[in-house]
Amino acid sequence: MHTHNQDTIIALSTPPGEGAIGVIRLSGPSAISMVDEVFFGANLLKAEANTVHYGKIKQADKILDECLATIFRAPRSYTKEDVVELSCHGSQYVLQKVIELLLSKGARSAQPGEFTLRAFLNGQLDLSQAEAVADLIASKSEGQHQLAMSQMRGGISKLISGLREQLIEFASLIELENDFGEEDVEFANRDNLKNLVLKILRVINELKDSFVFGNAIKEGIPVAIIGAPNVGKSTLLNALLNEDRAIVSDIPGTTRDVIEDTITINGQLYRFLDTAGIRDTEDEIESIGIERSYEQIKKASVILFLADINEFHEITAQAFRALPHMENKKAIILLNKADTKKSCAMYDMEEAVSTLTGRTPTLSISAKEKSNISKLKDLLVSLQSSKSDSNVILSNSRHLEALENTSESLNKVITGLDENVPSDFIAMDIRHALHHLGLISGEISTDDLLDSIFSSFCIGK
Repeated sequence: MHTHNQDTIIALSTPPGEGAIGVIRLSGPSAISMVDEVFFGANLLKAEANTVHYGKIKQADKILDECLATIFRAPRSYTKEDVVELSCHGSQYVLQKVIELLLSKGARSAQPGEFTLRAFLNGQLDLSQAEAVADLIASKSEGQHQLAMSQMRGGISKLISGLREQLIEFASLIELENDFGEEDVEFANRDNLKNLVLKILRVINELKDSFVFGNAIKEGIPVAIIGAPNVGKSTLLNALLNEDRAIVSDIPGTTRDVIEDTITINGQLYRFLDTAGIRDTEDEIESIGIERSYEQIKKASVILFLADINEFHEITAQAFRALPHMENKKAIILLNKADTKKSCAMYDMEEAVSTLTGRTPTLSISAKEKSNISKLKDLLVSLQSSKSDSNVILSNSRHLEALENTSESLNKVITGLDENVPSDFIAMDIRHALHHLGLISGEISTDDLLDSIFSSFCIGK
């Protein structure tokens, strides 16, 4: 990927395909002059910043299109460079011809994410904010949108920057001690340094703890539908999705692998996983499916344990308690086939199962008749209402890795202070911590890191 910005780049910034409008974006020192050569209707070289002009794009005497040219002058643009956006008619032929014309004038085709890369290199965004741009474009729910917007506004950046500044101050004092090593002087108070490192570790641990919640928002909250064969798991999935996604049959063991689909509830994306029925079996294929069901229990944030309401309540409670990997899992026990029971009996069963398992909520439903499905969705929302205690929520796995490495280095600082190791070793561990924190915001970056991040962007952004 190019990391210089002396040339002018061009790309289609709207999705390919037919549409009313297609936007072509240029950024670079010659963006305005290049467009001015082919744009007739206004003198773009003299145009004020942040103005829109109507005109025609011509190739020699041939009119390619009538369009609007929006002018942004450096540094008041997305990339902090001169930027022109051409709003043309959405014909693929027209857009391609206009791009080819401007390429012939000296523009270069932009690489994936290169506009945002330039915004980062020019100081418009830090690296975590740039990554949030990709998350914002990919957002499919209100929760994902809010998370990306928070990061774009610098939520993570401000917090990390504050931590680095405090560490840098102490690091400079310890480095100063090393310069006067022979004189046995102490510029950095060890107790104050230890208190600061412990405070930073607490903040980092809160951020790390928030990752499970943040990643669930970003990727969709995983909800595993678990239960014995033929209790209605696939029917429940279809009822939640309001479509026939999974095959429903009276034959036990019909679902032999995990079936996954997503829906948005109250602005949050949920990933529902219909699993193979759990039972003792000698069928090799079905056994593999059951093992995968157990794996989904490990990964899921919420468990929907489905049981037949006609089953004796002690057997239902026993089956629930026998599930592995249920420590600290949020679970809703669902008593299905409520259409076959009287309402008073349903209430009694809910009470009995809830008491025996020590788990609430317990809800009777009819997946077949779609009764209480809305109430089930409300329960799912309520389970997610207790958000992370951290004001800033972590959702990026790269950031998590950097924080884990920072924690490791800072814990070495604590050990060094406790064991009274020489200050040059403490300084080295602080430098390592500062390095890992800097990787999050991009204060420390490499070409390989930037290539890895921005190559995943769409072209034109």
